[in-house]
Amino acid sequence: MFLLATIIILSYLVGSIPTSIIISKAVRGIDIRNYGSGNAGGTNVMRVLGWRHGILVIFLDALKGAIAVVLVARLHYGGLPFQNVSPFDDFTLVQIIAGISAVIGHIWTVFAGFRGGKGIATALGMLLMIITIDMLIAVGIFLIVVSISRYVSLGSIVSAMAVPLSMIFRENVLHTHIEGYNTLLPFVIGVSLLVIFTHRKNLTRLLNGTENKLSFSKKK
Repeated sequence: MFLLATIIILSYLVGSIPTSIIISKAVRGIDIRNYGSGNAGGTNVMRVLGWRHGILVIFLDALKGAIAVVLVARLHYGGLPFQNVSPFDDFTLVQIIAGISAVIGHIWTVFAGFRGGKGIATALGMLLMIITIDMLIAVGIFLIVVSISRYVSLGSIVSAMAVPLSMIFRENVLHTHIEGYNTLLPFVIGVSLLVIFTHRKNLTRLLNGTENKLSFSKKK
């Protein structure tokens, strides 16, 4: 139990690294949460500091999820402190637990008063390591939606919904075997709902027509 708890805590701490705040302070000496939408995420950094810094933050936030799944989870050895009734091997289950912990850390970061980002990039990094095909489909949908609408929040919400739908379609319509489908699907639905929940204010603004569109104009 101690080892699993250590993995959860370390993954949470990795996810808690406030990359957007660190970069905004390094570049302009500001706390990004006091500007733009007030969110500590890559989209707001892109809006305030420019697309180069925004993409860097998104990459680093995704890297946090990948690190938790690929590196921190490898601290696990031996059996689990509970019966593993899932179709996954013990290590894959530990990876899922580590990934969720990183996403929670990003959203509620201990290093910045528990006010972090919305978790989309960190969830992306985590899930890319676990369900690569479905995540690549979701990324493609995200890029299409954003390029057409210029709403990153809309792209995030639609792509979050697309991941479980892609899994359902591939498994039940295309009859592509997805290992651990029956266990993985509820987990992915949970992560997708968490991402949508963190975008609830954006959803309200989208419905009201007051959401900010993404601009690629150069920031000084």
